[in-house]
Amino acid sequence: MKFSISRSRRALAAVALGSALALTTTACGDDGSGSGGDKGAEGSGTGKIVFWDNNGGVRTDVWKEIIADFEKANPDIDVEYVGIASTEYQSKVDTAIQGGGLPDVGGVGAAMLAGFSAQNALEPLDERLGRSALKGMLNADMVASMKAAGGGDGTLYSIPTSANNGVLYYRTDLFQKAGLDEPATWEKFYEAAEKLTDAKKNAFGYTIRGGAGSIAQAFDAMYGQSGITSFWDGDKTTVNDPRNVAALEKYAALFKKVTPAADLNNDFTKMVAQWDSGTIGMLNHNLGSYQDHVKAFGAEKFRGIPQPVGAAGKRVQVSNPVDGLGLFKSSKNKDAAWKFIEFALSHAENSKFNESAGQVPANTQAAQDTWVGKAEPTKLAAAALTDGSTTIVQLPYYLPDWNTISKADNEPNFQKVLLGTMSAKDFLDGLAEQLNEAQAEWNEQKG
Repeated sequence: MKFSISRSRRALAAVALGSALALTTTACGDDGSGSGGDKGAEGSGTGKIVFWDNNGGVRTDVWKEIIADFEKANPDIDVEYVGIASTEYQSKVDTAIQGGGLPDVGGVGAAMLAGFSAQNALEPLDERLGRSALKGMLNADMVASMKAAGGGDGTLYSIPTSANNGVLYYRTDLFQKAGLDEPATWEKFYEAAEKLTDAKKNAFGYTIRGGAGSIAQAFDAMYGQSGITSFWDGDKTTVNDPRNVAALEKYAALFKKVTPAADLNNDFTKMVAQWDSGTIGMLNHNLGSYQDHVKAFGAEKFRGIPQPVGAAGKRVQVSNPVDGLGLFKSSKNKDAAWKFIEFALSHAENSKFNESAGQVPANTQAAQDTWVGKAEPTKLAAAALTDGSTTIVQLPYYLPDWNTISKADNEPNFQKVLLGTMSAKDFLDGLAEQLNEAQAEWNEQKG
């Protein structure tokens, strides 16, 4: 079965160059629009800037609080907030890179960083950070992750705001009633998923993510069960290793057997809302939905624990991308835009954002705040990543094609696996073919 890569690094570079040349013959307005070839300007450090939130609707309220704080501290700068759903964000930015209309500042997580930087859309931030009060105040590992994801040249194109981690949420009240142990191993996870299911009463053991964002969650289940600890074996991916194929077959077989049928099209917001409003035993998501569950159940009716451990007693999980803020090169007011980034990453504001999101702060002072220890999933996730119990399989965010391959190209195919119209082996073989081709092209570009 032949799968083609819809977008290559070489094509991205060519499109970006074409857009840059087009701008030499097309007048641009003063609204900050432009493409990846537009160098922008520092500006006066005052006036209006536009901020695109890459998780609009979910993080809107806390960003509006941060913006209000910023405008109070900087009355000569006005921030226009634009919230964009996470499922639509990359395509919105890609369209704006080619057609104009980029914001001054936007959310730029590690997973989409290489694609944007390959189109020359982002301002390098190493020098700005080096002159900033933030120098030395950001988590070094998060900064290193952003540099590694930026396309391989070691340049920092996004300032990290937070780190996420995979979490298995489970309803302690339902587990206690059923006499089940905590799902700390994959064996106990599958046992609980089956025992908690009573479809006639609309009770299910698990909710599986079949819509947008499904691939990373499936990878967690695959590598977590197989115990494979590297995404690459030389220049060939391990995604279609027979052990991963077997793991995905077992995981996908949960659909409609112990999960709601609606899971086929559920992105994370629908999946989380479904879990919070129903009688579903378990949910795989990340730290970001913790506060939603607290609001729905109260902290006493659920727990959020690190991903299950495998048969060998070790936990293997895929890397969760660091989120951050990028400064778009086409901005006509970079000075003011950078002030906003600095402010958002200050101790108080970064703590406010991450307490709302339930994630690990990038600001090292914020990471010491008392709420971090009180939010159990955040505390447990931080411990799991530092106590030697967890091996992280690093996903290839550095590949410009990564986000397209792992989302648009293959989420529909994963749905076919859930429906039983495509085998897990065919799905993973096709995915591996795309990844190996992207890696070979990446190596060629590096020389």
